This record gives sequence, C-alpha cells and structure tokens, in this order.
Amino acid sequence: MHDVNILSMLISQLWWLLLVLLGLSLLRVFLPDLKGKIGEWAVQRQAKQHLDERYILLNDLTLPDQDGGTTQIDHVLLSPFGVFVIESKNYKGWIFGSARQKMWTQKIYKKSYKFQNPLHQNYKHTQVLSHLLADLLEPEHLHSIVVFMPGCEFKTEMPKQVFQGTGWVNYVQEFQTEVISAMCLKRLQLRLEKEVLDPSW
Repeated sequence: MHDVNILSMLISQLWWLLLVLLGLSLLRVFLPDLKGKIGEWAVQRQAKQHLDERYILLNDLTLPDQDGGTTQIDHVLLSPFGVFVIESKNYKGWIFGSARQKMWTQKIYKKSYKFQNPLHQNYKHTQVLSHLLADLLEPEHLHSIVVFMPGCEFKTEMPKQVFQGTGWVNYVQEFQTEVISAMCLKRLQLRLEKEVLDPSW
C-alpha cells in the first residue's frame, strides 16, 4: 500500500515531465514537415506582397505523374508571361551544390546532410506539368524556380534559377511578354484544379 502511494505521488509530481517528453517526441517527428510548410508560407506571403492580380498562385499540388505515381509541387504560379514551377526549401547552415550534381550538401553545426538536388527534383515537376498541360501550354513557357529561405548561406556559386528570399520575384517580373491569353490562363487553372489529388499522407 505504501509503495502504491509513493508511485501515485511520483506520477502526480512528474506528469509535466511526461508531457514535455511526449511533446519533444512529436516535435521530432513533425519538425521536417513543419519547416517545409514555413518555407511554403513564406513564398505565398512574398507572392501576395510583390505580385499583382495578373498572377495566380496555386499551392501544395499533388498531381498524377506519367508512371502511375504522384508528385507533390509546392507552388505553380500562373501568369500571362509564363507558368513558374516553384520548389521552396527552408534550410539553415551552409549549402554546397551545383546544377549538375545529383546530391547537394547542407552543413550545420559541424554535421553534413545530403539532399536531392532541388533543380533535379523540380525538373520532374515541370515534366509532369508539361504532360498534363500539353494541349494548353508550350514547353518553353514553363519555368523552374527553386527558392531557399534567407537562413542559409551558399558556399558554392548559386546555380541559375535558384534564389534566396524574394530574389525569385525579381526573376518572375523580368518576363514581360504576354504569351498566355486570359482565357487560356483560366483553362490552365481549371485543368490543374481538376487534376489535383488529395495529399498521399
């Protein structure tokens, strides 16, 4: 009986510690997804602040690919000047990588982590869109963009079409020749909204 009282007293005193441990475990599981979402939200905010109503931003699209699988695209920016496929990365530390390398490296706190070249990753996204929109969009009007958040530093030359912070907005605004009509733009939006799948998680 005495042991039961001691155990009960310990549990009543340490319940907060159990909650902290549970919270840390959940954070560890969901942190990568949360970091990714923060990067995506930043791009959405930047688009809203710097681009006018001629630009239509579609976010977090899961689309069928040509192999019977799916691919997840962070953002598709539709405009009269072209369609921009945007992959956002919310990484900290030093980044090493070139356009041709299969894997890039993130170095943080003396530890190195490999990750897929985001240009290669986004190439698949542009191919999926090119296939889905083939009857509506010429391939040369489809542009790939990778956006890193300001919390990292490139230690190698940043490849073309890779930007930090709001640099991608300036790139988009360089395209000033209208190549997509208002009607076609609406059809592109409707096609993507029709093809989008529920996220597979």
